[in-house]
Amino acid sequence: MAVTRFAPSPTGYLHIGGLRTALYNYLWARKTKGTFRLRIEDTDTQRNNEDAMKAIINAFEWVGLNYDGEVEYQSKRMDIYRKYIQQLLDEGKAYYCYMSKEELDALREEQMANKQTPRYDGRYRDFTGTPPKGVEPVVRIKAPHEGKITFVDGIKSIININCNEVDDFVIARSNGNPTYNFVVTIDDALMGMTDVIRGDDHLTNTAKQIIIYEALGFDIPKFYHVPMINNPQGKKLSKRDGAMDVMEYKNQGYLPEALLNFLVRLGWSNKDQEIFSMEEMLQLFDPSNINKSASSYNQEKLLWLNAHYIKNVSNERLANELEFFDCHISGHDKKEMLLDLSKERAQTLIELKEAIEKIVNRPETYDKKGVKKFIKEETPKLLDTYLRTLEEKKDSLHLACDFEEITKPFIEEFELKFPQLFQPIRISLTGGTQAPSVYDLMAILGYNEINLRIRTALEKNFDKEEE
Repeated sequence: MAVTRFAPSPTGYLHIGGLRTALYNYLWARKTKGTFRLRIEDTDTQRNNEDAMKAIINAFEWVGLNYDGEVEYQSKRMDIYRKYIQQLLDEGKAYYCYMSKEELDALREEQMANKQTPRYDGRYRDFTGTPPKGVEPVVRIKAPHEGKITFVDGIKSIININCNEVDDFVIARSNGNPTYNFVVTIDDALMGMTDVIRGDDHLTNTAKQIIIYEALGFDIPKFYHVPMINNPQGKKLSKRDGAMDVMEYKNQGYLPEALLNFLVRLGWSNKDQEIFSMEEMLQLFDPSNINKSASSYNQEKLLWLNAHYIKNVSNERLANELEFFDCHISGHDKKEMLLDLSKERAQTLIELKEAIEKIVNRPETYDKKGVKKFIKEETPKLLDTYLRTLEEKKDSLHLACDFEEITKPFIEEFELKFPQLFQPIRISLTGGTQAPSVYDLMAILGYNEINLRIRTALEKNFDKEEE
């Protein structure tokens, strides 16, 4: 029964790298029938953003990653952190450091001039003299100076860090506020985290956190450091490549199932399987099988997945999703046919909306290239004759097959090729030449609307007079 968490800082939007981390933690907790917590790391009051905080919660609601218990806010736990800082001071495991910023800067310059790694030199580690006046001290932990810090990473295997690479780092600033590594360790310990799954940009923090765990006698969780998501060129993912606000994916017409399916495969796989339902993710996911190397963002794969889910979710669901894009078809008498036809080529909900509107809205203009190519001198007479043929059977025209039953003999009688009739019909009904099946299109519109649109196109002469 794993206890996991996702702990974002509300300093900006939740991007897909963060959502992937949240998904991995969610899946592992749910698979093991454990607990998944959401914690907002908002101790940096100067950088916190109220809108970003709300966006994180909204993103979780949109993708359906439900967490256990209430959201934890670090800003409400300051008394807890100060208690443990004082405990370390009382036990001699931490100390006040009175080194001024100027002294620290001078030390770093000297070390860099000597080609040494800049680090605090421990000058106040065992200080017993009189504290210098006018200096508000920070609190530093006494890090071990010899040996190695060793832990087993669930993805990268055994990690060894020499103790001489970790100095006596600050756990409380001069204003008394605790630092990131300290509060993360306290929270993970007190909240009973058994597994910490996070980006491998946190790998350098782990040694420091282990020092804090051991100083306070806390159990150390299992760590999994997940490689980053790169752009197709192997560089850090930028907003242009897809590292944008998770909610922007909703605005661009992606379904949450598609985004989660896409993200779970960015670093984890099950043989060659590409499509994963949430149930399959929960059954198959194991953080130990996360890839050791970075993954590459693939926009085409995301669009392909989104198209798959658009085709396979219910039409009722699609109608509800389209409400967000101000496309209201729930009351349309041919809703099922309209959605079945439009979703076949749509990669996003926006494309689905555009396809639907191209059918339900009467065209105001006609594609000039299509008109020039397909509207010939004999076309008006041909369309007029075709409409009269439909009129004779208009009361029995309901399905695509009904229109096909009349149209095929008409084409044979006049020795036409299909484009000679179908493309002028498409242009008349939708304004363009890329509309879906003419028979399906006519079944949705019905005879009266077909007659109206074709007559209107003929009256306007397909906008030829505008040339």
